[in-house]
Amino acid sequence: MRVLAAHYACLFALACHSQGGVNAPPLVERGSLPATWYAGGPTCSGTPRLSVHSYTEDLYILRQPACTSFEKPFLYLLFGEERALLLDTGAGGLDVAVTVDSLMTAWRDRHRGHPAELVVAHTHAHSDHVAGDSLFGDRRAATIVGRDTASVRRFFGIASWPNDIVSFDLGGRILDVIPIPGHQAASIAIYDRRTGLLLTGDTFYPGRLYVRDTAAFAASIHRLVAFSARHSIVFLLGAHIENTSTPFLDYPEGTVDQPDEHVLQLSVKDLLTLDSTVAAMRGHFTRVALPRFTIWPIVH
Repeated sequence: MRVLAAHYACLFALACHSQGGVNAPPLVERGSLPATWYAGGPTCSGTPRLSVHSYTEDLYILRQPACTSFEKPFLYLLFGEERALLLDTGAGGLDVAVTVDSLMTAWRDRHRGHPAELVVAHTHAHSDHVAGDSLFGDRRAATIVGRDTASVRRFFGIASWPNDIVSFDLGGRILDVIPIPGHQAASIAIYDRRTGLLLTGDTFYPGRLYVRDTAAFAASIHRLVAFSARHSIVFLLGAHIENTSTPFLDYPEGTVDQPDEHVLQLSVKDLLTLDSTVAAMRGHFTRVALPRFTIWPIVH
């Protein structure tokens, strides 16, 4: 019990340390997040485009406008010296490749033509995260990772799914790929060692955490907790915002205009809350609203 208590005490200390960029661990590159991610209302003004936020000069957070999808998913673009990684391609209804191409061109102009390659991967295989894949299909310098578990395992070299955590080198930038099935069978999280950001897709974000495989989900959350004990986590960033800024209150499914959203970032402390709540269910999942998210099992 003393070992377990010490383990969680360490994690809580790290969570407190990781609440904001000002207190970020000194060995990671500090970035910035906007005060709001407001995605607009149901009507587009002109040609719809992804909104772009530069967390650092090498990592961009993109969001789909509400007028193209009520899901308003987030996408992530990370640059290394040899390749860039685009994580998710959105829900359709706009040309995400235009924005990605523009960012890659600007980055190459600043870095003597590198990176030459784009890797398109996914946090998971649901349609609101893969609908833009076809926009990259005819690129000679683009590799699209398949959406099924076998393709994800093969591309990243994951021998034992979901237990192995593997590294993926963008060229001077190492990412850790963590299998986290439960929301969807091929779900992964990506940890960026340079910034200390942990990208968690639909498995963990301020909203409704839809659970389709309860045993796999519980194990995946515990795997993330164990990973966070060994690494400096500044923020956990997911793929949606569904909660309002009022604790315990989410926007109803299908809401387009969300002017009073929760912030995107969650902390290790929030992850520990999820882990302990899931563990207390002992495999019998029920819907539980917590201040920043709701555990939402899908009953088949």
